[in-house]
Amino acid sequence: MSLILERAAEQARRVIHDNDVERLKQLIAEYPALLSWKGSDSAGGLLEMATSAYGDAGDPERERWFTRGACAELLVDAGAVVTPSVCEGLIESRARGLLQLFLRKGLLPRTLAFHSALGDLDAVRAALEEKGNDLAAVNDAFMIACRFEHEAVASVLLERSIALDAELGTHVDGSVGRVAFIRHLIKDRSVMDLAHATPAGPWPAFVMQQIMRAAQDGDRTTFVSGLQREPWLLGEDCVEFQVRLIERATLHDREAFIVTLFDLEPALLRRQPPPPSQAIEFACTYAKTHLISVINRIWSLPDDLPHAAAMGDLSRVKHWFDESGAPALGDLDRHYPYNDARARGHLQWSQPALQQVLDTALAFSVVNRHFDVADFLL
Repeated sequence: MSLILERAAEQARRVIHDNDVERLKQLIAEYPALLSWKGSDSAGGLLEMATSAYGDAGDPERERWFTRGACAELLVDAGAVVTPSVCEGLIESRARGLLQLFLRKGLLPRTLAFHSALGDLDAVRAALEEKGNDLAAVNDAFMIACRFEHEAVASVLLERSIALDAELGTHVDGSVGRVAFIRHLIKDRSVMDLAHATPAGPWPAFVMQQIMRAAQDGDRTTFVSGLQREPWLLGEDCVEFQVRLIERATLHDREAFIVTLFDLEPALLRRQPPPPSQAIEFACTYAKTHLISVINRIWSLPDDLPHAAAMGDLSRVKHWFDESGAPALGDLDRHYPYNDARARGHLQWSQPALQQVLDTALAFSVVNRHFDVADFLL
């Protein structure tokens, strides 16, 4: 029975991806156990597949791209199990429409975090009156309010955070001031992703934002002075931030910033094995492969067909084909995107396909202008 259910769930994956509500309804009628099914990579089951977003779903168009609202509503009305991870995912992805759907259905936790995401100022004030002395919870709600661009809610939460943490007030008032502080965090929402990796509070998030922005804009003076002024950013607790900094520098072709970071000897250099990173993926996807020799100080280039194609290594590319010209890739799990858990998970591919590896290799060769490799692959 479990094998049958797994196959039905695989069908449901494809149906949800295609936003085929009628077919999903048929599958649920045929296999009611799908409503409580949980996959090995999806604690929230089918509902999580319908509501989770690959990227930021903060406006209606992007929410339509990245989520499947009609499928989610069908699943909810049919009695699908709503796990905490499903609700939390709505905040992660800024899926405003789905938040409203879950609110109408009475499925959202009545917590400070969700009141903040919804921008419900009265509910936020009531929650602070009841349980407003938990600094970590207040800080988290403040960051969520900024993420959803609820300035009035963020202002109330910042005042409570400062009441609980006088040092935060000293930092904020001694820099840009409270109103500008909130608006900076709202304006550059990229810092919100960092906040989840660095739960130390609003001030560290603000400092990270400034340094990340400097790397993106090519402001080396601000970049260097910020890291030297805040040496904790180079420590073990901020390794994930260091990874994100290299990824941002890679996207914007800032080789000097990566080298400068390495010269400051961040804890990342001493982490073994190194944490996962998209730096090499970004370099290959956005034609920045000249940075890989620098990035290799931490992360090694995978020995597979797509990465050989990205680097223009024709002899290595030919290694993955036999004398007749037929692909001889061996285990497909060794090749990108199947050897990258993040890429494979987000794209929800199941069994590795030879054609997908070949297509990825061809795309990498063309993007990086290695037309001799592209010609061979074609």
